[in-house]
Amino acid sequence: MIKCADGRFLACAAAGLILTLGGCAGSTRGNSGQLQSYPAPLIEAGWIRNGEPIIYEGKEWYPARDVENLLDNEVFQIGEYRGVQIFVDKIDIKPYERLYTKFAKGKYRYFQRRPVHD
Repeated sequence: MIKCADGRFLACAAAGLILTLGGCAGSTRGNSGQLQSYPAPLIEAGWIRNGEPIIYEGKEWYPARDVENLLDNEVFQIGEYRGVQIFVDKIDIKPYERLYTKFAKGKYRYFQRRPVHD
């Protein structure tokens, strides 16, 4: 413990804590608290609602009748198709399992390849 000149301990300790915390609050280095954010459409593109595929790397990817809850910082934009941003899950690697389009805040429609029949 640090003893103040007038014999008080708490006031000095409290002042030191306030100074320490105040110094951290003013820091601008590192993550500034800004998360990745992608705009959500007001309404989903008609071609998606009509069940039309995304053509990505020469392959057709069809929309599912479902969406996944994902944060914007969990996806990575890989391109754009017919004016719509195309995403993959950040942890996915090629060949991708799913493609995504933004449906609403925190919601992404997923697209999958249809199995090839013999």
